[in-house]
Amino acid sequence: MRRSIRPEGARVALVGAVLALLVLSLVAGCAKKPTEETPVPPGPKGPAKTETKAPSGEAIKIGAIFSVTGRGAPLGEPEKQTAEMLQEQINAKGGVLGRPIEIIIKDNKTEPQETVIAAKDLIENEQVVAIVGTSDTPTTMAIKDMCQKASVPLVSCAAGRTITDPIASFVFAVPQTNALTADKICQKLTEKGIKSIAILSVDNAFGTDGAANTETAAKAAGIQVVDKQTYGPDDTDMTAQLTKIKAASPGAIVIWGTNPGPASATKNARTLQITVPIIQSHGVANAKFIELAGEAANGVELPAGRPIVVDQIPNDDPQKEILTRFAKDFEAKYGSKPDTFAGHAYDAIHLVIKGLEAAGEVDQAKLRDAIEATQGFVGTAGIFNYSARDHNGLTVDAFVWVKIEDGKWKLAE
Repeated sequence: MRRSIRPEGARVALVGAVLALLVLSLVAGCAKKPTEETPVPPGPKGPAKTETKAPSGEAIKIGAIFSVTGRGAPLGEPEKQTAEMLQEQINAKGGVLGRPIEIIIKDNKTEPQETVIAAKDLIENEQVVAIVGTSDTPTTMAIKDMCQKASVPLVSCAAGRTITDPIASFVFAVPQTNALTADKICQKLTEKGIKSIAILSVDNAFGTDGAANTETAAKAAGIQVVDKQTYGPDDTDMTAQLTKIKAASPGAIVIWGTNPGPASATKNARTLQITVPIIQSHGVANAKFIELAGEAANGVELPAGRPIVVDQIPNDDPQKEILTRFAKDFEAKYGSKPDTFAGHAYDAIHLVIKGLEAAGEVDQAKLRDAIEATQGFVGTAGIFNYSARDHNGLTVDAFVWVKIEDGKWKLAE
């Protein structure tokens, strides 16, 4: 009798089917759970961003002396705000040389003696690597020799030509100098066909330096100075000086000072019905001047840095990107736009930071050398090119010509 093979064949087929199901199950399970060899594809937002390594170690101390209070507060307050913002930003990006920075801010109350006390503490007790500030020329001059003798780099936010001329090897400045200001003013006066001016200047280092540079530039441009007057730093009424100026019949009046003096002088000139152009220095390039002078500010002209007209400068201007970014950051933090003086603090602090990075270590002599070797640094005041013969690093091209119309800054060139 033939033996049947169906039962055995069925068992083999059954076993094969079970094994196939097991294999499929394992494959499916592996597909659902990625292993170390199976990378997880990025989600809809792409791969996670690399986290910035937090700075560590002892903080690098940078001193800052500003006129947070006193006559120079309109300058020093925005400088203080900028320093605080930059410390946060720089440390959030990893600090400098892998270490955090600490900007130690001192208020000198716009007084030379207070400045000396502050600088002494920063140098001897805090042992800062550098000092940025001060906000005005008289207080910077009060510590110029001190910083030089201590071999501590000083990057001033003041514009007096005497800060960097004669040169002290450890002393630098970031604003356009009074000499550049005077040159720009006389260029514009020549364009307007104005042949004579009167000068009204504050009786301090800034005003004296500004008036002297204006006389030099005017002589070179063939412009006659028909009268010169001064006013005290605390004066609020310049009617007497302006009455004399009016009698001299100048083609324009050039006023040197920082607020509030120039605002008072402008209002006095309007009251006296002086109709010739009023030209201010870059010392009033902030919103405080317009606030203090009110309606009298309209029509005033001056050379200024680009920060106060950042929205009006061309997109191909090499400073446009940095000015726009700075303005956006400052406004986001403080609810107002930065002015020229906020920009000076930005430039001074970044010069120190870039100098430290170039030096590769916290060494004051190497930092000094690195700042002096700075070329092509695009800041808020202009494009800086320092050298052993030039510790300001700017040219007259750092200025634009501005006019106040309807209580607002307007680019006028």
